[in-house]
Amino acid sequence: MSRIEATFSALKAQGRKALIPYVTAGFPFADITPALMHGMVEAGADVIELGVPFSDPMADGPVIQKAGEKALSLGIGMVQVLDQVREFRKRNSTTPVVLMGYANPVERYDQKHGAGAFVRDAAAAGVDGVLIVDYPPEECEAFAASLREHGMDLIFLLAPTSTDERMAQVARVASGYVYYVSLKGVTGSGALDTAAVEQMLPRIRQHVQIPVGVGFGIRDAATAQAIGKVADAVVIGSRIIQLIEDQEHAKVVPLTVDFLRGVRKALDA
Repeated sequence: MSRIEATFSALKAQGRKALIPYVTAGFPFADITPALMHGMVEAGADVIELGVPFSDPMADGPVIQKAGEKALSLGIGMVQVLDQVREFRKRNSTTPVVLMGYANPVERYDQKHGAGAFVRDAAAAGVDGVLIVDYPPEECEAFAASLREHGMDLIFLLAPTSTDERMAQVARVASGYVYYVSLKGVTGSGALDTAAVEQMLPRIRQHVQIPVGVGFGIRDAATAQAIGKVADAVVIGSRIIQLIEDQEHAKVVPLTVDFLRGVRKALDA
C-alpha cells in the first residue's frame, strides 16, 4: 500500500476529506519550500502537491505560470525539487508528496542522468506520486508500472469534457487518486459550479474506484466545504500562490498556515 493509499484509507475510516494544497517548488523564495511544506502539514494538509517549475505550463493560468517563471529564475529545476523533498523527509516520513508538472522536465532528467533515473531518484527522495499533465494514459502503462514498483502512484487529471472512454483509460493506469479539474480552462480561472461537480462525480466513480480529488477554482473555506461534501479531496493551488507571491520571507509560512487552518476547519465541520 502506497503512502497516498494509506492516507486516504485512514481519512475514510475517520469520515474526513483530504486537504491537498499545491505550491510551486522554490516559490516565492528558493529556500522556503521545505518550511512551507511543514507549515501546511501543521495546518492540516493530508497530501502536498509540489509543482515542478516549467517554462511552458499549458494547463496553468497566469498565477501559477508567474510562480513557475520566478522559481526558474531562482535556479529551481528537477534536481532542486527532489532536494527539497529530501529535506522535508528529514522531519516528516508520513505525509504524501506528489510532484505535479509536465513531461519535459521528467524526460530531460532521464536524458541527463540515465534511463529510469527520475523514477529511481524521486522514490529515493521520498516522492509518493507523480501527476504529469501532458502524459496521456494510453501511453503510460510502462511508466505507471515502474512508479508502482518503486511505491509511487501515477495520478491523472479528468475534466468536464472527459468522455466515458477516457475515464476508463485513466482507471486502468491511475493509482492513488484522480484529480478532477472542475472548470474548463486553466488553473485559477472562472467561478466554481458546485452543482456541475456534484453531477460529474457519480459518472467518474462508475469508472474510477480510487479517491477523486477536485481542484481548479477552490479559493476559500466555503468553496472547499461545498466540494468536500461530494469529493474525497479538495485541491487548492492558485489561491495559495496569490496569497504568498508578494510577501516577505518571514510571512510566507504563517500566512499559508493561517489560510489552510480555516479551510481545514471548514472541511471538518
